[in-house]
Amino acid sequence: MFYPFDYTFILLIPALILAFYAQSKVKSTYATLSQKRSRAGLSGFEVAQQLIQQNNLSLRVEETPGQLTDHYDPSREVLRLSTDVARGGSIADYSIAAHEVGHALQKREKYGAFALRSILVPVASIGSQAAFPLFFIGLIFSFRFLMDIGILFFSLAVLFQVITLPVEYDASRRAYLALTHSGLIAVDEQPDIKKMLNAAALTYVAATAMAALQLLRLILLRQSRD
Repeated sequence: MFYPFDYTFILLIPALILAFYAQSKVKSTYATLSQKRSRAGLSGFEVAQQLIQQNNLSLRVEETPGQLTDHYDPSREVLRLSTDVARGGSIADYSIAAHEVGHALQKREKYGAFALRSILVPVASIGSQAAFPLFFIGLIFSFRFLMDIGILFFSLAVLFQVITLPVEYDASRRAYLALTHSGLIAVDEQPDIKKMLNAAALTYVAATAMAALQLLRLILLRQSRD
């Protein structure tokens, strides 16, 4: 939501640049590595199943529509892979499938940050949706208590983003180890696996930076009403 003469919007420019770069990076990396067919000759769906079996996990794999919509659902013990990843057999597809398996490993091993993030999901969702309407209604009508509630709600969303960072990097670390120990990836394919995982992780850095600067913006706007 933008307002005339809102100088605080300048704060978001670095995060917007980083977000644009991160999205471009992950898309270009995926586009490049999706052309590199892995010598294992398996699909992303099959790789996920192999890693699940090798790591003694109990979850099913499903194909889901959309592009890069891959995710792990811990409540249903389902690993969902987008159509391109599930049916593809590239280095990029293997990396993404393994990353989601990494999240399943986090749950099994009771990784603290993963457990905390799971608890915060509903709170952060409500907070991110309610924060801006409450804050800007308070800003327009000078209801300072509404602005404070909006900041509190958005702080929860920022906390969620901050916790997400180590969760995603740890899932990528687990994915890399799982793939390199699985026998599915050749030694000369490993650098490309790491490249794909690092590019994907950068999007979470950008999201965290954007959320933190947005929170700072709300605080500055709130102080301007004192």
